[in-house]
Amino acid sequence: MQQENDSQLKQKTAKGLLWAFMNNGATQLLNAVFGVVLLNILDRADYGMVGILTVFTLVANAIQDSGFVTALINKRNATHLDYNSVFWFNICVSFTLYVILFFCAPLIADFYDEPQLEPLARYYFFGFFIASFSIVPRAILTKQIKQKELAFMGFFALVLSGTVGIVMALNKMTYWGIATQTMVFNLMISVLSWYFSKWKPSRKISLLPIREMFGFSSKMLITNIFNQVNNNVFSIILGKIYTKVEVGTYTQANKWNNMGNSTITGMVQGVAQPTFVQVGDDPERLRRAFSKMLRFTSFVAFPVMFALALVAHEFIMMLARTEWESSAQLMHYLCVGGAFLPIATLYYNLIISRGKSDIYMWNVIAQGSAILGAILMVHAAGGGVDAMIISYVCVVVIWIGIWHIFLYQEIRYPFLSALKDMLPFLLTAAATMTIVYFITAPFCDFQPSRMSYAILLLVRVLLAAAIYLGILWLFGAKILKECFGYLLKKKK
Repeated sequence: MQQENDSQLKQKTAKGLLWAFMNNGATQLLNAVFGVVLLNILDRADYGMVGILTVFTLVANAIQDSGFVTALINKRNATHLDYNSVFWFNICVSFTLYVILFFCAPLIADFYDEPQLEPLARYYFFGFFIASFSIVPRAILTKQIKQKELAFMGFFALVLSGTVGIVMALNKMTYWGIATQTMVFNLMISVLSWYFSKWKPSRKISLLPIREMFGFSSKMLITNIFNQVNNNVFSIILGKIYTKVEVGTYTQANKWNNMGNSTITGMVQGVAQPTFVQVGDDPERLRRAFSKMLRFTSFVAFPVMFALALVAHEFIMMLARTEWESSAQLMHYLCVGGAFLPIATLYYNLIISRGKSDIYMWNVIAQGSAILGAILMVHAAGGGVDAMIISYVCVVVIWIGIWHIFLYQEIRYPFLSALKDMLPFLLTAAATMTIVYFITAPFCDFQPSRMSYAILLLVRVLLAAAIYLGILWLFGAKILKECFGYLLKKKK
């Protein structure tokens, strides 16, 4: 019976990973297409305007969630009363937050000495209130590992919102188009999540489920706020000590980096925690599940992100105007750090699934403090944006070891075992990109044009894929054969 349950969970997880990958991959591809069009219409200052406001919206999103979504996913026998109570609680919190941010808009504009931020902020912030209506329906779909439905929702919402953003940009509505794109996306996600989840709220509201989940969710709330600050610390600091142009330069570099690592992180995030919850309290089963997911995540994350770092210059120059060339160097560094973010996601999802939201909270706070301290030290020493980002990447990489200390306390999974799962893919990916770089380096001295950049990028990507997969096949990597086997089986 246990083997049958394991087999069913394995198939469900594999299917979830496949659809999550397709969902995030298609989403990021469409994001890239719309982003390229907007990149050639708008300038860096336009992106800088919205980039300054993004952190406020993300922190507000974390507060409106209040950690209850993670608590619902983590709760094995959640009832309609649980979902209903969280839904109405989120609506009330979101409305209150929007009112507060509405009246804080003049203060934000004064802080950044940019009067146009006041009306933009009041308009842009309304998007997160719209998003509050989708929180519980999406939690239900995630808990049930319905990645196919989530994939369709993201694809449709992105197509519609991207089209709206481009039309507005073409009509000289600049950063208003970017803000409206976000709002339309949130609106469509809300509508579609209700349709697919088949869930409807009722007027029966009880604070009892809120009180029961508050101990867990309150720590998740604090952690999510710190996470958003950690992820957007550069936008906050650069927006204050540098110009909107520098903020826009960083925003673009980080945007393309996020498109890469978010595809993998989203795939892991959508499947890992529900899977670990269903595995239960058996340490041996948890070790096996974690080890397998760590190998798969490393197998995908390192080659994808290292390859994106390798072709960052060609990628930017192929897609954008020459004024964006300075984003390429920042993108190199960010992509290296981005390769480790899906690994960290896997670690803290297991810790959360064990109900240890306090460990998750304090570790994220400590990591955020380390990142902020490193950045401020670099700035005080006269270092530029490049040095700040390098210090950030170093903290992200080192912190994998900190995460492992807490993971070991939960499932007794040795660090050497984790290295055995990760290092073959990390070293193979690094060696592959080094080989590709030296092979193609003589071809970099061409007449600059978008076509020549595109050709070099394509050659580097195809060559890297062939070498990486070839090395793994030559050394008999089990995860590679399992992936091919699963895909061929699905095709049949």
